[in-house]
Amino acid sequence: MSNQQKVGAVIVAAGKSQRMGGADKVWALLDEKPILVKVIDTFQKYNLIDQIVVVLSKSNLDRCRQLIAEQGWSKVTGVCVGGKRRQDSVAAGLSRLKDCQWAVIHDGARPLLTEDLISRGLTEARETGAAVAAVPVTDTIKIAGDDRLIQQTLPRRSLWAVQTPQVFRFDIITEAYRQVKGEVTDDASLVEQLGYRVKLYMGSYDNIKLTTPDDLALAEVLWQKHEK
Repeated sequence: MSNQQKVGAVIVAAGKSQRMGGADKVWALLDEKPILVKVIDTFQKYNLIDQIVVVLSKSNLDRCRQLIAEQGWSKVTGVCVGGKRRQDSVAAGLSRLKDCQWAVIHDGARPLLTEDLISRGLTEARETGAAVAAVPVTDTIKIAGDDRLIQQTLPRRSLWAVQTPQVFRFDIITEAYRQVKGEVTDDASLVEQLGYRVKLYMGSYDNIKLTTPDDLALAEVLWQKHEK
């Protein structure tokens, strides 16, 4: 990124946490800190990030604003309410970024984000205007019908599990969200629908998304490994 090109980050943390046993996962503790703090900290510390917008459920807004004041996160320029679907939440966050040429979209439930993952995403995105972190699938994937009978076995060498961060030229991702059709769970899908090329870059198997209490236990183990 050149010095003139501003980079904004949208942290999406407005999910319902239904599989977390009732607890709101953004406040789940990892190394004695809420996972949302871990995520925002990583973006705050990374020198190429200029702005951060956090998208939350309405019930978490005040608590997050209080955290911003306590932590002194100077780059957090906006906190807003998410929508019914993930894509509505991302669109709300993007609308709060000001004068940015690049947008980095990240799940608030992926606390093992590193500056290196953001950096490589920004580098790879220069080529096509869109780059997403992903890891090669290690399991064999089969397609089955409603009757659970196997219809097809997919070649593993071409399969990737997509993660975040996902990095886009700002004009491309905003255009994608203006023209969104149907429901998607992945920002890159919208960009692909418009015919843009999206580059995959190597993510990290440690960059897990916390969905269940078991994921949190695994994240603790992975965090200890990182600290060493």
